[in-house]
Amino acid sequence: MAQVRERGGRYGKALAALGAASALAAGAAAPATAAPSAEGVPAGGARYVALGDSYTSGPGIPQQTGGDCARSSVNYPSLVVKALKQTSFKDVSCSGAKTDEMWRAQGANPAQLNALGRNTRLVTVGIGGNDIGFGTIIGTCAQLSATDPAGAPCKEQFTAAGKDELAARIDAAGTKVARVLKAVHQRAPHAKVVLAGYPAIMPDNGEGCFPSVPIAAGDTPYLRDTEKRLNAMLARQARAAHVRYADTYRPTTGHDVCRPAGERWIEGAQPESPAAPFHPNAKGEKAMATAVLAEIKRR
Repeated sequence: MAQVRERGGRYGKALAALGAASALAAGAAAPATAAPSAEGVPAGGARYVALGDSYTSGPGIPQQTGGDCARSSVNYPSLVVKALKQTSFKDVSCSGAKTDEMWRAQGANPAQLNALGRNTRLVTVGIGGNDIGFGTIIGTCAQLSATDPAGAPCKEQFTAAGKDELAARIDAAGTKVARVLKAVHQRAPHAKVVLAGYPAIMPDNGEGCFPSVPIAAGDTPYLRDTEKRLNAMLARQARAAHVRYADTYRPTTGHDVCRPAGERWIEGAQPESPAAPFHPNAKGEKAMATAVLAEIKRR
């Protein structure tokens, strides 16, 4: 156990980086306001607008743009716009964004919905993970893994009250995602909308790869099932809002945090390719772009 504790301490900086990527301080945020009616939306707006959090923005992947939003020049929206040969494009995705940041400023960054307008013809959205506390969940599970690497200490903590706290958070986030999609329709009434899911972070079977990735054996399937529950909620909200859902989980299965460096599209606690911890690297963003493009082109 002494060796486990020592190894657990090595992840401190990596998990701090995860927190920085997933919980960007919002600063003095403006209060949320109701979305305008379709009749009241401005005539402007780029033809393609990308909204989302760090899985959209691509923190740590060169070249970084967008200031403290940590956008990559090869994140999936940038690859999508290149494939579509679109010249009118606005990427307002921002690391740490929750659904609230659709309506309010995130630090110096304006509300993301402000980028939409009547001229907008395509909107991609990747949101919801931070509403359930993605960064703190991973951080908590990583720290608890040192106490019981063969058990499921994280699952025990999140189900201690007799119900699954993370499942409840996902259910609550569903209402927020629905509100975002409704606002997108209102502000960009002529746009095709694609809601992107989250890629496969943990292995799709088995008990993980502790200690190289500091998640206890029993918590690996718990986190895997939690992400699948999150993606299922997003797919339901997409259907209810009559928008496309891009499944980015299936095409990234087998390229999770436990795979060797050459096969890994999602980095672990100590990234070996440029990316934030537990986030897609450039190959992961490319796979997400392929899934999103398939939905854009589907008739």
